[in-house]
Amino acid sequence: MTDWIIPFLCGLGASVVSAWGVGGGTLLLLVMTLFLGVDQRTAQGINLLFFLPTAASALVCHARGGYLDKPTLKAAVPVAVAAALVGAWVSNAVDVEVLRKPFGVYLLLSGASLVWPKKKDGNP
Repeated sequence: MTDWIIPFLCGLGASVVSAWGVGGGTLLLLVMTLFLGVDQRTAQGINLLFFLPTAASALVCHARGGYLDKPTLKAAVPVAVAAALVGAWVSNAVDVEVLRKPFGVYLLLSGASLVWPKKKDGNP
């Protein structure tokens, strides 16, 4: 019975943090790989599934608010789908150990960009 409590609480916590816009999926990925013993590929797949309801609800809210630029969507969606398919193919073709270090670097750079954001032109 207790085998599901810790993963459930991790998912719940990541959901709350994700709702705040902090990046709960990234935290969930780290918890799964570092503390729960989930291999990286499986954790990334779970992370993508975790993202789908959040993205769908954000899309609905943005559409209702009139914040979607339809010409940009028509241009971006086909490229994004193709990039996702290529990325999925590459991630399955390459050894997990090869993917681990670049993904770690990406996470570090992503975190640094949040801590030290670039200043916009014209702002002091």
